[in-house]
Amino acid sequence: MRWVMRVWMSRWVLNESKFLSTEEVRQLLRAVESRAQTALGPAARRTATQDRMIVGLGLSTGLRVAEIAGLRCGDVFVHDGMSSLLVRRGKGGKTRLVSFNGDLKARLVEFLEWKRRWNEPTESEAPLLRSSRTGKPLTVRAIQKVFKRCARLAGLSPRYSIHSLRHTYACHLYKASGWNLRLVQRQLGHTSIATTQVYADVMEPDVRRALERLYK
Repeated sequence: MRWVMRVWMSRWVLNESKFLSTEEVRQLLRAVESRAQTALGPAARRTATQDRMIVGLGLSTGLRVAEIAGLRCGDVFVHDGMSSLLVRRGKGGKTRLVSFNGDLKARLVEFLEWKRRWNEPTESEAPLLRSSRTGKPLTVRAIQKVFKRCARLAGLSPRYSIHSLRHTYACHLYKASGWNLRLVQRQLGHTSIATTQVYADVMEPDVRRALERLYK
């Protein structure tokens, strides 16, 4: 009995305070897009453009923050009908391909072209997200600060972190896929589907329908 209790207590529980609603996603996207379009001066435009890319990656791929930080230009496949990212160093050192939609594909093509225009390196091993101060890849901490800045701009709750984008992606993908938990597992890079099950627990439509019919 004690062992069962420890397992139950150690299981992480997802709730709706940990992921963005559809309207909050729209607020965030509007905020980063507006800032990228209106930023004044080269430095401000560069920051706003890269911030928009970070938010887009989080919302459209569900990558962990360390996986976003580790992306290289050569990890982006957007030609000949391909729309995927190579995650070379996922959790546990695992490598995987993550597919994404046409909106992110267009944004990545634009972003890589923007980097070329600004004479930023785009060879295969060059960092996709680069610090203007050091020329090195953005750190995990820097990317976390980017999200907090964008969230404040969008008027979102301070409880959200960049990891909330991974949860947001997983929950909304589960719904958009017709409740295909295996698809979500593959995209997130979970070894066990039991880990992915937390998203089904909070999004499962049968539970919601049953609760609405309770005592009626």
